[in-house]
Amino acid sequence: MRFKPTSSNIPPVKLGRRAFTLAEVLAAVAFMAIVIPVSVHGIRIANLAGQVAERKGAASRLADRLLNELVVTEQWKTSTQSGSVQEGPYQYRWQLKSEAWGREALRQVSLVVTFAVQGRDYDVRLGTLLDASQQ
Repeated sequence: MRFKPTSSNIPPVKLGRRAFTLAEVLAAVAFMAIVIPVSVHGIRIANLAGQVAERKGAASRLADRLLNELVVTEQWKTSTQSGSVQEGPYQYRWQLKSEAWGREALRQVSLVVTFAVQGRDYDVRLGTLLDASQQ
């Protein structure tokens, strides 16, 4: 036995009466008031992390290049050195330290490259051991 819907069983649809209730609108506004600040904060943190990672990579390459240059030219044998390098629109400050390492005739040569991202300083440290008896 088959039943066919009749027009008397289907309620008429009134197109002009569809709308959101006040409670639905207030719930949506409250939800947006919570979600928007949290998502903006998350975007800001992601932006900071991206900038720090990009500049840390550049600072690492710069530290490697500077340390190699100072070792090859034997400038590491002088006292503490420092300077700054402009790479693109960014400024990187560096400082080289040479200090005795243990009882051996070795020197620990360390290079620290410092850079700023959104008002905070970050640094990359690179070091090596060198034979001080060849002075």
